[in-house]
Amino acid sequence: MTALLERETAPDVARQPVRGGLAGTFFKVVLLGLVAGLAVFAAFPLIADGAWIALAVLLAATAGLFYLYLTRRHVPLKYLVPGTIFLVVFQLFPVLYTASTAFTNFGDGHRGDKQDAVVAIQTASVTRVPGSAEYALTVATTGDPATGPLTFLVTDPATRTVSAGTVDGLEPLRAGAATVNAAGRVTAAAGYTVLNGGQASARSQEITDLAVPTAGGAIRSQGLTRAYEGKAGRAYDQGCDCIRDTATGKTWVADEEIGSFVAEDGERLAQGWKVGVGLSNFTRLLTDPTVSGPFTTTLIWNLFFALASTGGTFVLGLACALALHTPRMRGRALYRTLLVLPYAMPSFAMLLAWRDMFNTDFGLINNLFGLEVDWFGGAGSARIAVILVQLWLGYPYMFLVATGALQAIPAELSEASRLDGASPWQSLKRVTLPLLMIALTPLLISSFAFNFNNFNAIYLTTDGAPFPVDNPANGATDLLITYTYRLAFGGSGAQYGYAAAVSILIFMIVGLISVVTFRRTRAQEEVYS
Repeated sequence: MTALLERETAPDVARQPVRGGLAGTFFKVVLLGLVAGLAVFAAFPLIADGAWIALAVLLAATAGLFYLYLTRRHVPLKYLVPGTIFLVVFQLFPVLYTASTAFTNFGDGHRGDKQDAVVAIQTASVTRVPGSAEYALTVATTGDPATGPLTFLVTDPATRTVSAGTVDGLEPLRAGAATVNAAGRVTAAAGYTVLNGGQASARSQEITDLAVPTAGGAIRSQGLTRAYEGKAGRAYDQGCDCIRDTATGKTWVADEEIGSFVAEDGERLAQGWKVGVGLSNFTRLLTDPTVSGPFTTTLIWNLFFALASTGGTFVLGLACALALHTPRMRGRALYRTLLVLPYAMPSFAMLLAWRDMFNTDFGLINNLFGLEVDWFGGAGSARIAVILVQLWLGYPYMFLVATGALQAIPAELSEASRLDGASPWQSLKRVTLPLLMIALTPLLISSFAFNFNNFNAIYLTTDGAPFPVDNPANGATDLLITYTYRLAFGGSGAQYGYAAAVSILIFMIVGLISVVTFRRTRAQEEVYS
């Protein structure tokens, strides 16, 4: 009876709320404050662009986070939500953005909308004509003097009004915001850093290329102290939705399907706009003869490279691990340390060193063996070279994981097979290797995926060379990843939409191979479990 009364009168500890104290409250306030600040920071650009759906999602997500962390309920979600957010931001969003880009013509000449294209075309055609207005010019920036965005501070000679001009247009400064000298040039302006002579000279090409669009043309520099307002030689005619050359009368009509202005003779203006192109980036890989042939060759080589690199390093690493696994081997610790050395060295430095060792004239390989092989001059020899380099760089990793897996296999199994009359080879084939494959197959799949997209191995060794004369964008040792990089950032002009389509295909190939291999691994586990 006494015990019962004690239980009834004792405080219900389980029902008492757990309090984190002042430190926990402060931490929660700081985090929610950061969330609110980020939401406000992201809301203004969305409002300016009229992205109301995205703004609604942002507000709903922010309100949900505040509700979740200001209430005592939904404790599991408090731990799951941060990881989910990071997964969406760093994994799901890049994949979805890449996929959406693959269905557009996004790239050089097709980055902005149609209005941006019209402004760029008109600005690029600006020429100086008799009677062009002239201004005193001061070059400034809102960032670092060496790299910040340039701004033209121009002074109207009649009214001495100062305006700031950028690629987005001309905007008058408020009264008193700038200091103007007797010559009419701005010497200081609030919010701007005026470039001195040396800084401006270092960026002279950027200053020459900058054109500030105006209603009748654009303002361009004439030296570093003067500017003029030229007249656009090509103007947009809204009636025909075309660009018309004011001198020759030639017109380029807007083609919404390809996002370009096209003349009757088929000539396209270089500046276009971003539009959806459907599956054309994907079908181009199959139907364009200048693309499909090299792409297929690259895909076959890519598969062979990944299989040879993964399989070769596995066989070599496993052989070394088996050789050093027997207790009769003396100095195993020293040998293992020496074998791991390539894995301990920075891979990018080793790749550059191997590139020099394969040099035809002074490379160590030719000098050591008395050869005169132009390793990177032929397709076959260059491919052999990069695979050999991968064997040297990759086998230590396989040696380490194979050594660990061997040590995890009970010695009694090998002893039992030996007592049953099995030879060492039979014991390895029937007992050791199947158990090793159960543990190592996931690592082999990840190694295959890594080698399939091993950018550094090609870029730092051969840079995709050798290249055929008729196709400087696709080399004999190029993998799909280096080919994609050259498409996206090559000197011939970026093709982000097409590169994104190739990236999606890479993702599908690696994903398909991984799924099939994992299924076979599960079947193997069921057999040996």
